[in-house]
Amino acid sequence: MVKYSYMTDILHQLKCYGRHNGVWLLLIGLCFILQLLPAESLQFERQRIAQGELWRLLSGHFVHLNWSHFALNMAGLFMLWLFFRNYQRQAYWLLAIVLIALLCSAGLYADGQLASYVGFSGVLHGLFILGALYELKRYPLSGVVLLGLLLGKLVWEQWQGALPGSEALSGGRVAVNAHLYGALAGLLYYLLGILLKNQQQKHKKTRMNANKRK
Repeated sequence: MVKYSYMTDILHQLKCYGRHNGVWLLLIGLCFILQLLPAESLQFERQRIAQGELWRLLSGHFVHLNWSHFALNMAGLFMLWLFFRNYQRQAYWLLAIVLIALLCSAGLYADGQLASYVGFSGVLHGLFILGALYELKRYPLSGVVLLGLLLGKLVWEQWQGALPGSEALSGGRVAVNAHLYGALAGLLYYLLGILLKNQQQKHKKTRMNANKRK
């Protein structure tokens, strides 16, 4: 009986863990599996996208140059999970990942500077912007510091190029515009969320006032 209760408790904990962390585990697993496949069939590639291979607008963010590039981005994803996962529901983060990836790809396609691109770093910058904005609401001091660091990094990259040592770590050229477009997409997603929430509250208030008149 004790053994049964102990095992039941373990299964319950695993179920709760998966419920609260499923998106993050799924994302890491997806990136790991895709890393085992040839990147050429999944990477962002302007010419192939123009020919109709639109899945590359999304899939290119989940493949990496090499295992060190993969590890670097997964380390960033782990930091996001560690500090910001409880600020919103999993569905919010999942939608953010998809939309930031697509908007980042749209920016890369529109500016025409890159023929190909791989990596999760553009999406990471958007997610970190989201996390920092929610951090700002709860803990203003750390939120200001984090936003300042992110903004400083983006300005540096646009002004001077990739941070020193980052290309050696990733094993290839750093696409700094992907970081910029990802960050802007994260900001846009945050603002749209606020707008939607305000509209819902306004609609709810209007409905309550209408019910009172009845």
